[in-house]
Amino acid sequence: MVDDLPLNQRYVDFRVRISYIGKRKEEYKIDQIKTGKFIAERRKLMHLTQVQLAEKLSITDRAVSKWETGKSMPDCTIIPELCDILQISINDLFNGEVVVMENYKEKSEKLLLEMATQKEEADKKMLSMEILVGVFSTIILLSFILMASLAAMQIWLRICLIVGGFILFVIGIFFALKIEQTAGYYQCQKCNHQYVPTFKSVFFAPHINRTRYMRCPKCGKKSWNKKVLNKE
Repeated sequence: MVDDLPLNQRYVDFRVRISYIGKRKEEYKIDQIKTGKFIAERRKLMHLTQVQLAEKLSITDRAVSKWETGKSMPDCTIIPELCDILQISINDLFNGEVVVMENYKEKSEKLLLEMATQKEEADKKMLSMEILVGVFSTIILLSFILMASLAAMQIWLRICLIVGGFILFVIGIFFALKIEQTAGYYQCQKCNHQYVPTFKSVFFAPHINRTRYMRCPKCGKKSWNKKVLNKE
């Protein structure tokens, strides 16, 4: 089980287990209100105030308050430590209750399915944001160039406008590429291996939309790797 692992390996293992889910799509929703009430219940059981719990996790008590009112969920990086403090399992946390052993497998599978679905939805939103960032960056560059070309101003000011527009464009494209790199996976055309490439590989790879000509880290062959959201 996840809870038998060392603290610094739990979340890593939890993410790895998601890869076994594939393309199954079932409607399992994490109830943030229920989880929040469960966190508050366990915190009080441990005789901790919100401030004391926040100090142990090196966060603000406002963050703890948001969890307990169901307005947000704990960040993935602190979930293992939070569970240790509250003396619960990660599965307990996301189910909003202490899961008895006979229901553990079923609850765990439902939770993993939900996390995979939520990751895919988040990746879709990020890829949509990538388009917006790219378009907005291009508009800024063209606007600065037109302004420098048409408006009456000194030469040095024209140069500054063009250079400034180009810098903003480069920054925007950098963030757009970073989004594309981290959202979802690339699938090798040769061996069907799915992976997250390095930013350098994405930056220098020839591409057609989101399909990029890159070397697969598994088979070592170059091919047109397409962007996919599900890891099979």
